[in-house]
Amino acid sequence: MKKVVIIPTYNEIENIGAMIERVCALPEGFDLLVIDDGSPDGTAGAVRQAMERYGGERIHLIERSGKSGLGTAYIAGFEWALSRGYDYVFEMDCDFSHDPNDLGRLWRACSEGGADVAIGSRYVTGVNVINWPIGRVIMSYYASAYVRRVLGMPVRDCTAGFVCFRAGALRTIDLNRIRMRGYGFQIEMKYSVWKLGFRIVEVPIIFTDRTRGSSKMSSGIFGEAFWGVLRMRFRKIRPAALPAEANL
Repeated sequence: MKKVVIIPTYNEIENIGAMIERVCALPEGFDLLVIDDGSPDGTAGAVRQAMERYGGERIHLIERSGKSGLGTAYIAGFEWALSRGYDYVFEMDCDFSHDPNDLGRLWRACSEGGADVAIGSRYVTGVNVINWPIGRVIMSYYASAYVRRVLGMPVRDCTAGFVCFRAGALRTIDLNRIRMRGYGFQIEMKYSVWKLGFRIVEVPIIFTDRTRGSSKMSSGIFGEAFWGVLRMRFRKIRPAALPAEANL
């Protein structure tokens, strides 16, 4: 079963080398696709050096000319992975807030546990966040509560960015209709999966705030997610593989 971890990057030179080493050392045999949005700090160059060390079979790089948003990076990665026959496709941050050792747990929740989507969840067993300011914890926790209230989606960590998708679930989503580009993208993907009838499982993880590099969170990203959720409530989610009139 082919597995690829997609990591979008912008100015992650302090983390990318160590992240590649950690992922490539895992016994489950994950491939890695880095999507770099023109980082001026040399992130893409560090990936190319790693490709020379490990060979081009496991590490891959897509370079884009500038910052085009988290959502467009992941969609480009999904399309790349599906066109190459990957069975499981992962989302993951580069800053070690997600522990690479948890990739295997997410994969097994799908490959052995029967889930179509496995979410590395900060909130399914309480609040498992380390080193975040209390204000950010509160904002994140209640953002998910807001999403559950508006959309009715039974997911505790709606904004999580640590996810494993079965390829079949990704193929069914009409990626051309995914509208949000910032962190609201994470909500929209989960909502689409849920509305299309796929099984979502939350796997508890411990989330640790980055110690190197700078966060990409902004008020604009938060605003897009807030208003986007309200608009999403009234949208019809249609599968990519079926005629438009077959609404779900």
